[in-house]
Amino acid sequence: MRRQFAQFNRDYFGNGLPEPRLSTSKARTRLGTFSCKKRRKLLRTELYDFAIRLSTYYEQTERDYQNTLLHEMIHYSIAYTGLKDTSPHGVVFRGIMDNLNRKYGWEISVTGKKTAVERPRTMSRSLLLALITHDNRRMLTIVNPRYARSLDARLKRHSEVKSYRWYTTTNSFFLDFSKVRSLRGRLVSLADFARLTDDAIPVSLLP
Repeated sequence: MRRQFAQFNRDYFGNGLPEPRLSTSKARTRLGTFSCKKRRKLLRTELYDFAIRLSTYYEQTERDYQNTLLHEMIHYSIAYTGLKDTSPHGVVFRGIMDNLNRKYGWEISVTGKKTAVERPRTMSRSLLLALITHDNRRMLTIVNPRYARSLDARLKRHSEVKSYRWYTTTNSFFLDFSKVRSLRGRLVSLADFARLTDDAIPVSLLP
């Protein structure tokens, strides 16, 4: 990002933009963001702490990322130079965007979502608690490892718990599970319980 920012700053913005804070995120709603802070200084408002962030949540080509970076650099240029626009993507923004697209062959857009495809999500290895209650309900939960021993001690004396076992798993079924710190889980069918525990690796908690 720093290399491309420097190149675009030199080629398209006359080296007039100080390097902002550059970072990435996992944002789903926006491919990129520009932000800054404001403070009153004598009789004027001063902008500072400029930042550009690009989302890596979506599968994109390098060209897509470059278009998004340029989109945010236009916002940065307008803010830094004190230009007044009619809206966040108003006349000034669209004039700069259209010029870059027409003159240099870029595909900068207002929304920035023309070619974005959601990146396949993967499950990191997680600690799975599988338990059966005395009324034969099956429950599964993903546990924060730091709280596993304290939960294990509570399970040993819990009156409703018939049996339980610890596993590790990378099954994508659990992608939307929160890592819990307390005794709570999700009810599943007998078939899902068997399938998901068979797919997992049994583990024992060290004393």
